[in-house]
Amino acid sequence: MELQDKVALVTGGAHRVGKAVALALAREGMHVVVHYGTSEAAARETVAEIKSLGVRALPVRADLRDPAQIQALFATVKAEFGRLDVLVNSAASFVRQPFDEIGLDDWKDVLQVNLRAPFLCTQHAARLMRAVVRPPDEPAAIINIADLSGIYPWRGYVQHGVSKAGLLHLTKVTAYELAPAIRVNAIVPGAVLPPPGVDPQGETWANLGARTPLGRTGHPDYVAQTAVFLARNDYITGAAIPVDGGEHLVGTLK
Repeated sequence: MELQDKVALVTGGAHRVGKAVALALAREGMHVVVHYGTSEAAARETVAEIKSLGVRALPVRADLRDPAQIQALFATVKAEFGRLDVLVNSAASFVRQPFDEIGLDDWKDVLQVNLRAPFLCTQHAARLMRAVVRPPDEPAAIINIADLSGIYPWRGYVQHGVSKAGLLHLTKVTAYELAPAIRVNAIVPGAVLPPPGVDPQGETWANLGARTPLGRTGHPDYVAQTAVFLARNDYITGAAIPVDGGEHLVGTLK
């Protein structure tokens, strides 16, 4: 797909990996809707950076636990741009909790954001994407951001891991269901950004990188580069591409 003057929506696009993806798509000439939940200041800062690249950008708040707000998010995209070409499902919660302490609400909250929301976003996006007449060899694209907890068990991340495993299978299911008009792929990042509370200059983060086959940690830009590649390449669907320094080759490092 030629990305110039197309429209992308990045959930969780205000900061961290989502921001890197939003900026990378903007550098390719895409207009970007930056979804955020509570990080309004960060979203407006990201939008300002995107606009400085000469494309349109719009911050839109939505609580992804609420289906009505998800619907309103896509109604705004339609009203403002009249089309959608790329959806990146990047927003996610990242909860660590001992297995015996997980309550029903804890389970529900994570699954709502990490799995149900991408499903609903994909549904709404598909309707917008199909409304645009496209060449048969230039389908629209949906990109899900997973992680290795969906492949290997991480101790203490039960509901998170289950949600990401579901997201990886949702990628395959929707790739099959929505073809040929829409391609759906996933990116599986590894150690590209320290989790909250971990010092990026500290020993813990350095040791995690040293245990990967490439011997180092990465950067969100590696994920962003892969998102651009998946948005452009019109003959890939149903794939899950690891961006992890080879961590998937040796299993979980957590």
